[in-house]
Amino acid sequence: MPVRVLIVDDQEPFRTVARTVVEFTDGFEVVGEAETGEASVESAHELRPDLVLMDVNLPGISGLEATRQILADHIGGRPVVVLVLSTYEAAEYGPQAEEVGAACFIPKSEFSPERLLEAWSAATTGPTAGTSSP
Repeated sequence: MPVRVLIVDDQEPFRTVARTVVEFTDGFEVVGEAETGEASVESAHELRPDLVLMDVNLPGISGLEATRQILADHIGGRPVVVLVLSTYEAAEYGPQAEEVGAACFIPKSEFSPERLLEAWSAATTGPTAGTSSP
């Protein structure tokens, strides 16, 4: 069964890139997209994804606040993994992403099928699950 992915970004060009990365990553499929923090919380509750790719800067509530709300909801008791992505550097938002419970922070410039697999694996297996990756 593929990993179900929700893409959250207010910029259509990056959603297109993220969709392409997910489609080129074996075992992953896009189940939905959202453009605002509020819409991401609603979509996560409705779609029950395994993984949310969350932008930091969104209209309405921020991606960090949306992450906190999605993780607090536990999506019907099932764990969900949130990866925070941004054009900003990890030093700026990485610690904040970790504070709200995100599995890791990935600069958008580094987002690729390999990085997606690495982050998913780190978040779902091993002793480092739930911590930020370098």
